[in-house]
Amino acid sequence: MDKLDSPVLTGAPHIFWHGSQVTAEARNRQAGQQAATLWLTGLSGAGKSTLACALEDRLVASGHPAYVLDGDNLRHHLNSDLGFSPADRQENIRRSAEVARLMNDAGLFVICAFISPLRQDREMARRLIGADNFIEVHVSTSRKLCEARDPKGLYKKARAGLIPEFTGITAPYEAPLAPALSLDTGALSLNSACELLYQQLSRRFV
Repeated sequence: MDKLDSPVLTGAPHIFWHGSQVTAEARNRQAGQQAATLWLTGLSGAGKSTLACALEDRLVASGHPAYVLDGDNLRHHLNSDLGFSPADRQENIRRSAEVARLMNDAGLFVICAFISPLRQDREMARRLIGADNFIEVHVSTSRKLCEARDPKGLYKKARAGLIPEFTGITAPYEAPLAPALSLDTGALSLNSACELLYQQLSRRFV
């Protein structure tokens, strides 16, 4: 039996990995880019989703396949069974990182917009996606400004005790120690922040 056809046992017993005949290199050549995951982390209201969607639009318009994975959107479907306990938050990140990894394997740029407050969970995402394909970006908008914006009314509810374990109020946020980029949307316009993200990914255009 050829080595490529040999079953490899992974995870649970009797479950085997079936490899593709199409390599990641071939998919990247077709897409015109070296796929990657841009992981936007920051407080609620920092501007992660707005940035992610603006960048997705620019990438696709310039011929580079991209897709946004938004934390709230995934909680409507894939992660609808999860709450906000530390264990559920970790599982939320694990599942989302696995989806990003698959989409990277297909040749896409993936832009993840998740509060992802804990460093250990973001490091788990890095391991799952692969360090070479994981680009951590801190959307570092201050809590004071995020709370002043409060676009979803969540800070007001958290202050009233209606939302337990709310990041930045009753649950911790651990800022990245060495992000690839740090973007304060209180100091940068949307266009300027989007341009910095685009330039970060342009290094991977082929």
